[in-house]
Amino acid sequence: MTFLYNLGIYFYALATCVAALFNPKAKLFVSGRKNWKQQLKSGVDSQADYLWFHCASLGEFEQGRPVIEEVKKEFPQYKIALTFFSPSGYEIRKNYDGADLVAYLPLDTKSNVRYFLDVLQPRKAFFVKYEYWYNYIHQLKQRNIPLYIVSAIFRENQSFFKNSLWGKWYRKMLFSFEHIFIQNEKSAELLEKIGIANYTIAGDTRFDRVAAIAKSAKKFENVEKFKGDSPLIIAGSTWKPDEELLAAFINNSRGVKFILAPHEVAPANINRIHQLLKKKAISFSKVQNTAIEEFDVLIIDSIGILSSLYQYGNIAYIGGGFGVGIHNILEAATFKLPIIFGPNYLKFKEAVDLVEEKGAFPIEDSNSLNKALSGLLEDKNELKKASGICQNYVEKNVGSTKVIIKKVFNT
Repeated sequence: MTFLYNLGIYFYALATCVAALFNPKAKLFVSGRKNWKQQLKSGVDSQADYLWFHCASLGEFEQGRPVIEEVKKEFPQYKIALTFFSPSGYEIRKNYDGADLVAYLPLDTKSNVRYFLDVLQPRKAFFVKYEYWYNYIHQLKQRNIPLYIVSAIFRENQSFFKNSLWGKWYRKMLFSFEHIFIQNEKSAELLEKIGIANYTIAGDTRFDRVAAIAKSAKKFENVEKFKGDSPLIIAGSTWKPDEELLAAFINNSRGVKFILAPHEVAPANINRIHQLLKKKAISFSKVQNTAIEEFDVLIIDSIGILSSLYQYGNIAYIGGGFGVGIHNILEAATFKLPIIFGPNYLKFKEAVDLVEEKGAFPIEDSNSLNKALSGLLEDKNELKKASGICQNYVEKNVGSTKVIIKKVFNT
């Protein structure tokens, strides 16, 4: 099985090189790893002790970030190395000042792994949520470098829990972790069924992250002016199906302001959204020296500010629910916003929890969207109740980072 795995990695590398000829993201994936050995060697301080954090992409980084920053504060004797597998994580966070080294993760070949670990020589390693790379895990174990996984969540359909030859080989990786920090009881049950006891139910570190965001949210005077005394609906990380539904509601609304923050901020997509709207709309990049209060819709055509914008909202719509799954709802929940999203949310525990508690409302079409939004806008008591549910949900789930730090560093 190990031979087949390694063969698969080589074929994956070949496939991405071919895809790079046509796909911009694949091109970044390949070009970002060119000369990685020289860059790693020049970027590592050979006299320093490193802690290595690895994240697949941006979402996993947000889960790992509270741990990184707490470690940086409590244990300044260590330097932080941060790696990403995906360009969407690396390209946005390559200048993250919480890490001393930010790099792409070299592909999981034996030779790459040996060189990477020989140069970095981390004292401890942390993988965030979903990353399971056989050669890295195997080499860390052989070198007696403790490896932890943070905010892991397990489901019955994962390979670890299948009795196939591949499943049995795959689950061996879990036994190489020094400790596994999981999010829920279901994950604990699954681990115990295959004989793993070195776990802690620590919860989800994203709650610590969004709580920190709420305390240090950036202020936007132009957004305050835009909102005025009107109720404000903020639609975050939206995709085309979300935007088409929202546009129909917006075009028929009165007395309500809207912020649309699409997942894709390329000019062509921003122009497409403008064309959907009959209401007076303006892009965020164009608000300087304008009477912004005269507009009904503010379209965010930049990245990195959405999490702070939620502080001005009354209701949030989170995109992705008509695709592979919803985006982060906790950034809105921490600001007490009731949340609406599409039908593909069942893989996200926080979404399921808030739907059950009636702080979040799934929709399937324009009729259900209209009903959900109108109900919250017209019934102030219902809006206040749902807001409180979201606020309480975040508050009762903070603290995962402290649990992890205490266990890892014996504090």
